Amino acid sequence: MHEPGPPRTTSVGRSVELAPRDPDPDGTYRWRLLDAPAESDAEHGEVGGATADPAVLVPGETTRDDDPVVHVRPDAPGEYVFALDAPDGIHRQRVRVFPDERRETTIRVSAADLPLPDADVDRVSVMWRHNERLLARDRPEREGGEWVFRSRVPPGRHEVSFLANDDRATGHRVTHEVPGPGRPRVSLDASVESVPSGSDESGSRVPDGPDEAGKATLVVEAEVGVPPGSGTDPATVDVEFLVDDRDADPETVARIEERASGHRLVVPLDELPDHVTGGAVDTEPATDADGIRIHAVPHAERHGAAATVRVERVRERDADAATKARADAADGTTTGGGGLTVTDPHARPAWADAATIYEVYVRSFAGDTLPTTFAEIERRIPYVESLGVDVLWLTPVLASPTEHGYHVTDYTDTAADLGSRAAFESLVAACHDAGIRVVFDLVINHTSRDHPAFQLHAAGVPAYRDHYRRADAAFDVTDIEWAALDSGDMPEYYFNWGRIPNLNFDSPAVRSWLLDIVDDWAGVVDGFRADVAWGIPHGFWKEVADRVPEDLLLLDETLPHDPFYGEGEFHLHYDTSLYGALRRIGAGDAPASAVADALDRGAWLGFDDPGAQMRYVENHDEPRYLAEYGEAAARAAVAVTFTLPGSPMVYAGGERGNETTRGPFRWHDGDNALTEFHRALSRLRDAHPPLRADGVDFGGEATAVTVTAGDPDRVVAYERHPGNDGGDAPRDADSGVPAGDTDGPERLLVVVNFADDPATVTVPEGVERDLFVAERGEGDDRVDGTVVVDTLAVLV
Repeated sequence: MHEPGPPRTTSVGRSVELAPRDPDPDGTYRWRLLDAPAESDAEHGEVGGATADPAVLVPGETTRDDDPVVHVRPDAPGEYVFALDAPDGIHRQRVRVFPDERRETTIRVSAADLPLPDADVDRVSVMWRHNERLLARDRPEREGGEWVFRSRVPPGRHEVSFLANDDRATGHRVTHEVPGPGRPRVSLDASVESVPSGSDESGSRVPDGPDEAGKATLVVEAEVGVPPGSGTDPATVDVEFLVDDRDADPETVARIEERASGHRLVVPLDELPDHVTGGAVDTEPATDADGIRIHAVPHAERHGAAATVRVERVRERDADAATKARADAADGTTTGGGGLTVTDPHARPAWADAATIYEVYVRSFAGDTLPTTFAEIERRIPYVESLGVDVLWLTPVLASPTEHGYHVTDYTDTAADLGSRAAFESLVAACHDAGIRVVFDLVINHTSRDHPAFQLHAAGVPAYRDHYRRADAAFDVTDIEWAALDSGDMPEYYFNWGRIPNLNFDSPAVRSWLLDIVDDWAGVVDGFRADVAWGIPHGFWKEVADRVPEDLLLLDETLPHDPFYGEGEFHLHYDTSLYGALRRIGAGDAPASAVADALDRGAWLGFDDPGAQMRYVENHDEPRYLAEYGEAAARAAVAVTFTLPGSPMVYAGGERGNETTRGPFRWHDGDNALTEFHRALSRLRDAHPPLRADGVDFGGEATAVTVTAGDPDRVVAYERHPGNDGGDAPRDADSGVPAGDTDGPERLLVVVNFADDPATVTVPEGVERDLFVAERGEGDDRVDGTVVVDTLAVLV
């Protein structure tokens, strides 16, 4: 089916790409605008037709006569409705547009701040996320002794680089704040139940009239979060419920959506489509056609990322799962009743909840003598297992002319120097035997310019003409003599990456090719880490997420932090907010309390689930934390990643004392004490569920932690608990659970010290043990009013 996917949301000024799914490169597609807000200047018609407004509906950049991929550039808030004429019929697509979030802003940089003498500066480029990091597109003006750039961007903290002579090596980076509100966030709790008529105690609407009383009813409840420090009452945040147009006809969609009131959607089951509720229990595998998906979007001054639930019939083969779902209904994620199950279709795989991730830079892992191969990595699995690792993330393993592997030349085969595909599959199987999942580095934003597809494209072979994006050669900063397909054009690339041209996702042939690659490797590995995820359209990632097996993990590289990649796309996200805070703390440019600010920033940006963050201090693209800031700060930073919600990621070598980013792994001369420190963190996290849960609080008992000796600015404290069930009950000093409740949740107090010297801190009354001391088996773990913290104390 070529149906284009779920309803999309955006704001005025923010483009949305629409494309058919499972595209047929030889099929013919045509998009039409059916309806637009009254305030829009768009007119109904085909893309490129005489009545269409090209400013609103823009065809993709291909040489095709039809319009398989289009870009919506809305000019007014409201709902736009489109039709896709595809080989398998006509499909409906809605785009809900919210008001323009952008604000006028001016960014100024002194000419003296650029790392070149002023007389040597011929031109300056501005590079940031809002021009997709494409050089030479945006140029500031010279005003006196400053370079000045004016733009319109949403509120927030923006990292901006001013590059002298378009050279990344001569840039000056600034952080520019645009005032304004953060994004609201939403999660959904859904169930099938019998609801009386009238209103409940909260005043929320329930089925009306005596005919509806006692009916089996679908109840979808939205829990809204507001940006930290906003003072906004969550009750004042609007929630818009959108039924997926793939699952019901327009009349049914409208009827169900009209049932919404406030933060609640209540629908009698007999108003759901027959394919959801009718007939006997089905024994066939579930398909999209058997269910209905309901999306909810929070919006106040800005809109947030959508959450989704799926309602479908209980199948005979799913009966045990449905029974378990009803028993587990208290967690609000999956419930059942009335012959239906209600689930989160984009739930993170259970095995990936709070997983410890270990990134291996493949070609240096065997050390400085042996060349790394899949067999050599396989021989070292016992070491990885000893670290308590759940997930092994391998940097690219496909054919490439480079050591790092991010310039792919063949997506179907592994690099010859690493070993055969069979040897890779043997490595994966060995990891599975050790209880370790394998994440594959998926590099599909670009290919190497040595890939045959680019060579054929550059040589003008018609079948490959649309495979890569092209740009005006006036923007070229590489000094490469490119073969032009049109007068004065060049391949498009990010930054100055002239060796890895960008693929063209406006081409159905490219999308079909890349989806086949996803299908191929999804059957081999347990997850994908998506390289340059920010460069690929959201619609493509939504299709990937719906396409891969449900237990396959999707991890994005989005720079910076962006909650919309979690909207039916990725399960885990690079936490660039915490990464930046830990770097500032290590450098002495911020106090340790910046850890709390980083978590608040994630919520301000609109992330709803703190467990969806990958917490890290370094990776293969960044300098080693140890080399930059010393061992004391490095230990503390790692301790933070292991004691916050989410998934800690260790970049291989960090635990051995490596100081070079991609240098040989230190096997024979590594720091065993530092390695054991990492092992103890992993064991501690496995032994105490609150450290893997979502609850974190920088208030409460954490505010009672006072530094009596040491540097207060280098110490941070926070509580960890399971979340809403954490409670404040007195705890047993041995088990760490509420007194009299041996199965109850722990509530732990974490204290981290970034300083070179120990810190002595006072702790609240009732704190009796340091679990980290107990885990390491070093000294007395008893606490009596004060505790000396070298790096980490986990108190109960």
